[in-house]
Amino acid sequence: MALKPEISLTVALATGTLVYAIYTNATPSIADIRSVDQFNADVSGAERQATWTAAAAVAGISLVSRDPGPFIFGGLMVIAMAWGHRHADMVNPLTGKAVSDGVSMSDVIPAQTQEDSPASYGYADDAVSVA
Repeated sequence: MALKPEISLTVALATGTLVYAIYTNATPSIADIRSVDQFNADVSGAERQATWTAAAAVAGISLVSRDPGPFIFGGLMVIAMAWGHRHADMVNPLTGKAVSDGVSMSDVIPAQTQEDSPASYGYADDAVSVA
């Protein structure tokens, strides 16, 4: 027994809003995720917990309402929110680009220290050459 179209749409939108609220409360913002080191275990754990919680909520609402609308819209919201958070977790904060798991920081950014180029850090006058 499906819901009336106007009620089905309202329940589907409410389900999508619930998914968004679960992600908002269970995970850091996308901007915060992009600013920490990539493949952060805490961010990944929070994202997976939010995904399972949101999927359970969508499944429960869909079973109670006996309507495919909340399942379709809520499921799409879960997929979109999970993808957005996982992509943000893959972004290297120094380059602003997503890199694969097999690439390390030294592959992306060449190693440079203050000793290598003291002028870049404002210590050119204080630099002492060691022979």
